[in-house]
Amino acid sequence: MKETILDISQNIPPEIEQIDVSLSFKKFIDYIKERIAGETTVKKRFFEFVLDRFTENPRFAGKVELSEIGDFQEQLSLVYNMLVPVIADEKETLWALSVPLKPTIFYETSAFHDLLADKDTGHAKCDLLRDIDISIEKKQKVQMLYAFILERFYGIPSYHNNEMILSIRDDKTCLSKYYKLNLGKDFIEVTAKQPLPELSIEIIQKQAQRDFDWNTLAGILPLSMFKFEGFSVITLTDVTADQAVENIKNIILNPVRETAQSYYEKIIASLNLLIGSHEVRFGLLPELRVNEKLVFSDDLCTHSILVQTSLEQGLEENDFLYLADKFFKNPSVHFYKDLNDGEDHGDFLKVLKTHGVHSYALLPVYNASRLVGVLELYSKQKDLLSEHSLSRLEPALPLIGQLLQNNINEFDSRIENVIKEKFTSLQPAVQWKFKEVAWHYLRDNTIQLPKTPIESIHFKNVYPLYGAVDIRNSTVERNTALHTDLQVQFGALIKVLTIIKENVGLGLADEIIFKCKKWMDRISDQSTENDEVKVLDFFEYEVYPFLQHFRHSEEKLAASIDEYYKVVDKENGIAYANRNALESSMQTINSAVNLYLELFKSEIQQSYPCYFEKFRTDGVEYDIYIGQEIAPEKNFNILYLNNIRLWQLTSMAAIAKITHELMPQMKNPLETTQLIFINSNSIDISFRDDERRFDVEGSYNIRYHVIKKRIDKVHVKETGERLTQPGKIALVYFNSKSAEEYVNYIKYLQEKNTLKNDLEYLELEELQGVTGLRALRIGVNLDGEWS
Repeated sequence: MKETILDISQNIPPEIEQIDVSLSFKKFIDYIKERIAGETTVKKRFFEFVLDRFTENPRFAGKVELSEIGDFQEQLSLVYNMLVPVIADEKETLWALSVPLKPTIFYETSAFHDLLADKDTGHAKCDLLRDIDISIEKKQKVQMLYAFILERFYGIPSYHNNEMILSIRDDKTCLSKYYKLNLGKDFIEVTAKQPLPELSIEIIQKQAQRDFDWNTLAGILPLSMFKFEGFSVITLTDVTADQAVENIKNIILNPVRETAQSYYEKIIASLNLLIGSHEVRFGLLPELRVNEKLVFSDDLCTHSILVQTSLEQGLEENDFLYLADKFFKNPSVHFYKDLNDGEDHGDFLKVLKTHGVHSYALLPVYNASRLVGVLELYSKQKDLLSEHSLSRLEPALPLIGQLLQNNINEFDSRIENVIKEKFTSLQPAVQWKFKEVAWHYLRDNTIQLPKTPIESIHFKNVYPLYGAVDIRNSTVERNTALHTDLQVQFGALIKVLTIIKENVGLGLADEIIFKCKKWMDRISDQSTENDEVKVLDFFEYEVYPFLQHFRHSEEKLAASIDEYYKVVDKENGIAYANRNALESSMQTINSAVNLYLELFKSEIQQSYPCYFEKFRTDGVEYDIYIGQEIAPEKNFNILYLNNIRLWQLTSMAAIAKITHELMPQMKNPLETTQLIFINSNSIDISFRDDERRFDVEGSYNIRYHVIKKRIDKVHVKETGERLTQPGKIALVYFNSKSAEEYVNYIKYLQEKNTLKNDLEYLELEELQGVTGLRALRIGVNLDGEWS
């Protein structure tokens, strides 16, 4: 036992610092007298002995000065033995006596002293920290005092405990350990120095509330009105394991992530705390699957030591996935205490061994009885991991299971978001409607039989905007590339067939050469898609079986036939050079257009929610729908439509300039045309389940759909000239009023040097079932600077 004075007080509010306290054992002595009066067992003689030792020195029964506490070693020892079980080991018991309601220690066990006192200075350790906010701690101290006063003088039971959590760094592990501090008040007497006021019912009721402002009582019952005599019993309980689990729970429930790495590090720090060593490392590996096949995600699986080391050593990912899948299908605990024990642990654990890992464990982790991943433990130090240390992790495994399930949910959600964004029509602007209809379907079918059919999803009176960016003469360019490549392919084929004929003397080779020459004469720039299919059938069913036979049966012909296959290799063969160049150029244009339209889509959503859908052709087409029914919670005004029309015209000009500037980068330079269809009236659209997209409904609305599908190749009336031209924007319309609106936008963009001063007003040829179409056409300033 120690009788040294140890002040572990921190952040004491001034009102508590100035309270009238005195050290006294009078109430404890009275407690002993009460026990003697009511005791009939052998304990009575012990209590009488203790009372004799307490009262033989009158100073101990009165007010004791802290400076004189060393004079009462025997009495303090008896207090300890009275309050602590006899079988308790003093070297392990965290127990102390302090001045009333103040953590100024004057008598403590060796364990308590060694934990809190610096061995060199004897003062409280500088890294002794409360694990709560300072303001909260100060509030707790005031709470504790007033709860004590209210209970003693007003009979109001205390709703607040006397416990606080403190943390202190362990000298051996360098990890913080957590202790629950309990400040006992059983042997403290409080007296009022003056008459006490009455408290209102309102204050008494609010006292039980968490957010009660205890400073309210300070004005009514200042602490200076009271005197506190006696002593406090302080006990510390190691709650490190509980706190570590609580930390993990808080991290998972309140995932405020600066980065994914910092989030992971906080989890691992708590696991280190739980296991009692920072030398043990951890890895988390969720079970991620796509279409029931196990996959690894770089950002979610990089903390696995087994994954990291295996990939660093060049082991095939598929091999690792195969073994991991076998484990997930038959999970069990794998613990290798010593990888250097001379046994063969397999290739993957050999990799760990080469990285200095001495011990390794793999624990399956479950969430709601379903396997969700594994927790890895490993250490590079001998005898640091054991079965006992693994068992310490058991309280945290359910939380780790929830964490890994969160990882799986996040991964699945990201997959779903990509699908929604890239492949389906379900966009945020209209997602609310799908949710509403889905809820109605679920609600109605829980109470009705037979099943209620799902509602149709439609939006009425929305304004459509249609645009198309087309690659000029894409069909001609494709036919030209195909014709040129096939000429090369037939030339190479005739060459190898001639070699076969000379070496084998097979007349059938002559017959195939004849067919090749006929195809060379037939294939031209105007060849149809049907011609292309027939040529491919000729290669597939006549040529390749013929070549494959001689490739395997005549060794002297194999080299010549292999040379032919190099020519027709789809990736690098010269017989695909023109088609690949064309495809690369088209991909360059479409990627740039798609990227710009994604930016355009994001911008227009900021002013008013609208539905935006792209379609891939040789170029890119898009539909936009905007109106009150798309966003019923936000008031729609025609100004939003005007704004988006201006944006559409501006974006078309930007796309024309971007694709023009890309031409030097293309293997096969291509030009684009830009087309806008102006529809002045609103239409109705509905979601088509069979095509998973929105389409117009109603006879009048279908007319709009028909027109936009036919105008891409429309000609100017009486000229035979295509309306759409490279470097220009064509705007097709019926209503002159709508055209006037766009003319104003054109003038605005001419002032900004975006568009040229060459506006044309054109009449268009009649289309099947459509008459009276007109158009505006304006050139884009492709080479000048825009303001």
